[in-house]
Amino acid sequence: MRIASYLRYLYLAYFSKPAGERLLYRAIRRTGARRILEIGIGDLSRTLRMIDLAQRFSSGESVRYAAIDLFETRGPSDGQKLSLKQAHRMLKPTGAQVQLIPGDPAQALARAANSLPNVDLLLISAGQTDAAMAGAWFYFPRMLHDASAVYRETSEDGGATALAQLAVGDIQLQAGGPRRRAA
Repeated sequence: MRIASYLRYLYLAYFSKPAGERLLYRAIRRTGARRILEIGIGDLSRTLRMIDLAQRFSSGESVRYAAIDLFETRGPSDGQKLSLKQAHRMLKPTGAQVQLIPGDPAQALARAANSLPNVDLLLISAGQTDAAMAGAWFYFPRMLHDASAVYRETSEDGGATALAQLAVGDIQLQAGGPRRRAA
């Protein structure tokens, strides 16, 4: 790795703002994440940084990025509006294979979960309420593998956000646990 590339990683992983995102950048390097799924995107600045780091640590393998968001149908309280077309336009120059899925998490995953296997890094943004995520948990176990890193962002006082890592076992509990089929 070049010195400039390593310095960029060090800056993002230990000194970048907001501080809560530093865990993501370290997880990308630690896991060598090549398949990233983000549920709820903001202004794409974090997304662009995640894709850039994943490409630096992917050993020449292609990076696949998928995002689920309401895009044009975001409400006024959901932050800056970002159209699906704008998101494609901003992400295309990265060179990553990009899949943008419009809709709320449960409906979007019902349509696309089977096309998102072996996700290395899953990020659930702070804008996703428990009610919005209720139907989505069911789909995560089939998309993740044992080494997947899953983070959920939460809002704190003063507008700051924090990331909490979720264990795969916790996700299976949220999904309803292992399901048994009748004989």
